[in-house]
Amino acid sequence: MSSNANMRSKSIRPAPSEIQYKNMSFLITDRPTDSTMQTYVEELKKHDVHDVVRVCEPTYKTDELRSGGITVTDLVFDDGTFPPNEVVEEWLQLLREVHRKDPGRTVAVHCVAGLGRAPVLVAIALIELGMRYEDAVELIRQKRRGAINAKQLAYLEKYRPKSRLRLKNGHRGNACCLQ
Repeated sequence: MSSNANMRSKSIRPAPSEIQYKNMSFLITDRPTDSTMQTYVEELKKHDVHDVVRVCEPTYKTDELRSGGITVTDLVFDDGTFPPNEVVEEWLQLLREVHRKDPGRTVAVHCVAGLGRAPVLVAIALIELGMRYEDAVELIRQKRRGAINAKQLAYLEKYRPKSRLRLKNGHRGNACCLQ
């Protein structure tokens, strides 16, 4: 097998889905493996990702991510469910910190398949930014076909913003202030 064919076989499938709204950007992926880690890191760098949120059980080494300047945060919760309040609070705090340091920077989030837990966290962020839950789900499903199951959808329908992430124009153009 040629090296090009080998690289193609190790590409990220399904492709990561970038979700942008206001001054925030998210990259939803499925779980990398140790054997696909180099390709995964390259893909994250293409999107200027410095933070990965892992919402499934750890199954891969993070050394290559760390050496690439990418921080991994574990916010694990059960497959097929919605996040407990503590995970939501940690997720929102991480977003505040990331965007206080570098407004507009992309945050990657993954679960096993990138269809349930990761999209739910992104939907929560979109709702916190002022998007209606239906619009958040539709936007995510346009990019991740089959994302968000019925139980997660019911949770998002009832979800009420906790900290309302607000964006303000600042001295850096569309600088982001998360409150």
